Amino acid sequence: MEKLAILGGTPAMNKKAPEDLFKWPIMGKEDEEAALDVIRNNKFSGTDITEKFQEEFAAWQGTKYAIAYCNGTAALTSAMFGIGLGKGDEIICPTKTYWGSVSQAINFGASAVFCNIDDNLSMDPDDIERCITPRTKAIMVVHYFAYPADMDRIMPIAKKYGLKVIEDVSHAQGGLYKGKKVGTFGDVAAMSLMSGKSFAAGELGILVTNDTKIYERAMAFGHYERNNKNYIKESDDLMPFAHIALGGIKGRANQLCSALARVQLKYYDERCTEIRKSMNYFWDLLDGLPGIRPLRVDESTGSNMAGWYSPHCLYIPEELHGLSVKRFCEAVRAEGVGTWDGGNFCLHTHPFFKDFDLRNSGKPSRIEYNDRDVRLDDSKCKPSEDKLCFSAPWFKHFDKEMIELHAKAFRKVIENHEQLVDGDLDKKQGGRWYGTENV
Repeated sequence: MEKLAILGGTPAMNKKAPEDLFKWPIMGKEDEEAALDVIRNNKFSGTDITEKFQEEFAAWQGTKYAIAYCNGTAALTSAMFGIGLGKGDEIICPTKTYWGSVSQAINFGASAVFCNIDDNLSMDPDDIERCITPRTKAIMVVHYFAYPADMDRIMPIAKKYGLKVIEDVSHAQGGLYKGKKVGTFGDVAAMSLMSGKSFAAGELGILVTNDTKIYERAMAFGHYERNNKNYIKESDDLMPFAHIALGGIKGRANQLCSALARVQLKYYDERCTEIRKSMNYFWDLLDGLPGIRPLRVDESTGSNMAGWYSPHCLYIPEELHGLSVKRFCEAVRAEGVGTWDGGNFCLHTHPFFKDFDLRNSGKPSRIEYNDRDVRLDDSKCKPSEDKLCFSAPWFKHFDKEMIELHAKAFRKVIENHEQLVDGDLDKKQGGRWYGTENV
C-alpha cells in the first residue's frame, strides 16, 4: 500500500510539466504574419482570405463545398436551414452534447427529440428508432469527445426512414471512421473551430457538404457578401431574396480567424498524429486497470480520434468498491494531475428544453408547433445519466517521461483506492451524477 497524497502521502507528480506539453493551439511566426497581414491591410470583413480557406478545407475534407462562419453554432444553424428544417419538424440528437448541437432548432419551430447514449458516450443506434415519428426530419449525429459515432448503423436507419443526417464534428475535425472522414457520411456537417478545439482558429465555424441545394441554402441563410446571388446557381426559389440574409443573421467569418485557420490546416494532420501517439501511449500504460475504460478506438480498423479533443474515460465505480467518480478525481488532483468528473450535462434535464418560451407564445418553444409533447419522451433518457466519466490529460507532444508520470498518478489512486472508500460521502449518497457545463 502506498499512501495517497489526499491523505497526506507524497504526490506522484514530482516534476513540473514543460510549458508546451498542454499548450494549444501551436502558434508560430507563420500564424503571426498571416494575422498581421489582416491587421495591417484592414481585411477583417472581406472574403478573399476566407474563400481561399474554404477551398483548402473542402479539398482536405474531401467535400465539394465548405462555408466558413463566425462560429460553430452559426454553422450548425445554417446546416439546419440547409436541410429545410421547419415548423413542426423533429430532429433527433443525443442528449449528451453541447447545447449548440441542437438548441437552435426552436428558431425553426422544430422540436429536439433526445436519444440515449451508448457506452462510448455516443448516440446509441439501438435507441434511434424509438425516437422516430412521422414528424422526424433529421438526425443530428455528434462525434462526441472525438470518438466517431457508429455510422455503419446510423446511416441505414436514416435511409430506411428517409431522414436527413447532420454531423456535428466540433470535437473530431479530421477524424476517421473506418478509413473515411467523419463529416462525409451525412447530408451535411458543421463544426466549431474555436480556440479550445483540436482544430483551433480563434473563433470560427465551418459547414461542409456535397449537396448543391444545401450549400446554396446555407449560403443564403446567414452569409456571405452583401449580394448572395453570386453563390446561388441552381436554387431559383432563393434568387428573389438575394441581398438579404434569409435568417436575419450575419454569419460571415472574421478574416483574422480565416488567416489563422489556413496556417493551422497546413500542420493539423501532422500535429494530430503526435497527439494520438501521446494519448495512446498514456492509455496503454493504464491498460487493464479496474474502474476505467478509456474512450478510444481501435486504430487497426482505420478509425482514429483525430486531435483527441477533450480526452475522457468511462468510470465504473462497481470495480473500485463503489468509490464515487468525484472522490476519485479529487484524489488524482491531489497527486498533481488535473482531472474532473463528468462531461456535458444531459440536455433533456435542462429547463431550456422544458419550459423556455422564446416567442412569448405561452407555450414552451420546444413543442410550440408540435402536435405532441416530446418532453414526455425524456424519461426514457435516464440511462444517459448513468454513464460516469472523467477527463484525462490532453498531451500535445510525445514526452515519454511526463506521460509516464501522469499515468503513474492515475495508477496510484486506482491501486490504492480502498483508502478512500470509508470517507467517501458521495458514495454514501448513491454516487450521484456530476456534470460540467462548458465542454
